[in-house]
Amino acid sequence: MKLLEVIKSLSNQTRLEILTWLKDPFAHFPAEELSDYKPTLGVCVSDIAKKAEMSIPTVSVYLKNMASADILVATRKDQWTYYKRNEEAIQELAHLIKDSL
Repeated sequence: MKLLEVIKSLSNQTRLEILTWLKDPFAHFPAEELSDYKPTLGVCVSDIAKKAEMSIPTVSVYLKNMASADILVATRKDQWTYYKRNEEAIQELAHLIKDSL
């Protein structure tokens, strides 16, 4: 794990909020937006952007950065991209911070 890359990918409040929202989507997104939700797929970029009250292009950059750092997993389905947390990488990050910093 590239610790600096991961920390940079989480370097603003909205990105941290997105990570929290994706931990429990049903607690943070309206049920109608999750009507076709599958844990293996995640939450659609447009729903995340709506929740963040930001443009889809801006949120897409945030999500791509987090996926590049392996904190999120992106899945493309038709014209939509979905994101979910990479729980294994998040646990690795937690252990790295606990043990090394």
